[in-house]
Amino acid sequence: MNEKWNLRFLALAQHISAWSRDPSTQCGAVIVRDDKRVVSMGFNGFPAGMPDDPALYEDRSEKYSRVLHAEVNALLFADRELVKGATLYTWPLACCDRCAVQAIQSGIRTFVFPKLPEELTSRWGASVAKTKQFYNEVGATWLEI
Repeated sequence: MNEKWNLRFLALAQHISAWSRDPSTQCGAVIVRDDKRVVSMGFNGFPAGMPDDPALYEDRSEKYSRVLHAEVNALLFADRELVKGATLYTWPLACCDRCAVQAIQSGIRTFVFPKLPEELTSRWGASVAKTKQFYNEVGATWLEI
């Protein structure tokens, strides 16, 4: 896709990230086919039906055991056949290494995400580096904007 469309879908992932109730990090994901059709969208949060109490987000251990990442939510709601060969847009950073392997396994081979801001490098830099390594190992295309 050209830069204009990459920026549009990245902006859509940013918009969707605001739907997350996580006070720490709000993430959004959009899966798009080459014909510019959105296959699926997701944001990070607890599974449907679980209490969405703010106190559960404040307890890191409890939050991490409950939360679904935006990419996983998008994959779970997508038609598997439409995901193969699609592009995954994520906001505010690249997939974590665990989500990256799930996206790769699902057939996604193009990944677009914003450049990691310097102030987030200490927290997320190692995970993003591992994600890029995984993308390179499978010959995926990735673009930092």
